[in-house]
Amino acid sequence: MNSSGTGPVAAEMLERLNSALSPSRIELVDDSEQHRGHGGYNPAGESHFSLSIESAAFGGKSRIERQRMIYAALGDLMHERVHALSIRASAPGE
Repeated sequence: MNSSGTGPVAAEMLERLNSALSPSRIELVDDSEQHRGHGGYNPAGESHFSLSIESAAFGGKSRIERQRMIYAALGDLMHERVHALSIRASAPGE
């Protein structure tokens, strides 16, 4: 398991995802600086992320179901702190 998110929001996101989905692989990248000047940009950073996650919990689930599982795990962070999240979710072997 690896992760590139290092700030407090990224750390909380990783903690919640690990707890809820027990991923075999997870990578969270803070893309906020690439969105400077765009809607939702926060000068403090940690507003735009890319997530790549692999979990057995995603087996047999559609792309939409997987995204809903991720959003459920992240809860209030998606409404209060994270403006955008790009998701690539897979089950092992996909």
